[in-house]
Amino acid sequence: MKAMRIHAYGGPETLVYEEADCPTSGSGQVLLRVHAAGVNPMDWKIREGWFKDIFDYPLPLILGTDVAGVVESVGAGVTTLKPGQAVYGVVDMTLSGSYAEYAIARTETIAPKPETIDYQQSAAIPIASMTAWQGLFEVGGLSAGQSVLIHAAAGGVGSFAVQFAKLYGLEVIGTASTQNLTYVYELGADEVIDYQTTDFEQRVYGVDMVFDPLGGETQVRSLKVLKPGSILVSTATPPDPRLVAQAGVRAVMMMVQPQATLLTKIAALIDQGKVKLPKYQVFSLYEARQAHELSQQGHVRGKLVLQVH
Repeated sequence: MKAMRIHAYGGPETLVYEEADCPTSGSGQVLLRVHAAGVNPMDWKIREGWFKDIFDYPLPLILGTDVAGVVESVGAGVTTLKPGQAVYGVVDMTLSGSYAEYAIARTETIAPKPETIDYQQSAAIPIASMTAWQGLFEVGGLSAGQSVLIHAAAGGVGSFAVQFAKLYGLEVIGTASTQNLTYVYELGADEVIDYQTTDFEQRVYGVDMVFDPLGGETQVRSLKVLKPGSILVSTATPPDPRLVAQAGVRAVMMMVQPQATLLTKIAALIDQGKVKLPKYQVFSLYEARQAHELSQQGHVRGKLVLQVH
């Protein structure tokens, strides 16, 4: 099969489009014929070796976690999915990444894809949407009537976070660049702050949560806008405990926990028209290098997707 692999950690040039052995599914797993794969910032961070001491990734490594495709075959004990079924979800790169014509997935991270959208659109959903949902409601513990400041609100996670928050009765403030202000308002935000012209801490105060996919200086400044005892949830960098204590708030670093049940819930929201897909750009599998370069530049509106089959 054709796949996009790395043989060593490094820059975009380490991505090689080549032949690779087709994986086989084991017990509790399914083999997917990949139609499309999502590109996430985590992908290029893994490619550069940020997590090589944490996760046991085999080299050469096929990158990619977001996937949409068709079940080719099922392993022993699989009863929830069947060959020929259209699905979407998350694959485990320690088994087989999604930047390939075929990939392996565990059944607990794969669900039937939304019926009203295609494979490219479905591949833009899994990691970003589940990160947004879990960050707001499971980690952040938010409920109707509370408020949230969402940074990078035009990005993949932000696009879903704004919509989920509004759908469940939250007051939503987003930050975005000048060219993305209208887009974030269209997603449902109550207020959008242009970070290129305005310091958000001059406009925001006393929110119940800050959703931080950026880290760094933005994270430090965000501690000032939280009400006492409220929470900052970061997907970027671990918050500084000393600064958090000084601000009298809580702060946590989260990593998404893929769940088929949550994917099924999100698919239903999309099919019911309650959640819109983020903007997305499509590249061929062969163009994965260009997609990574664009992702590393930041400021991507919505999602990046690789067309495979």
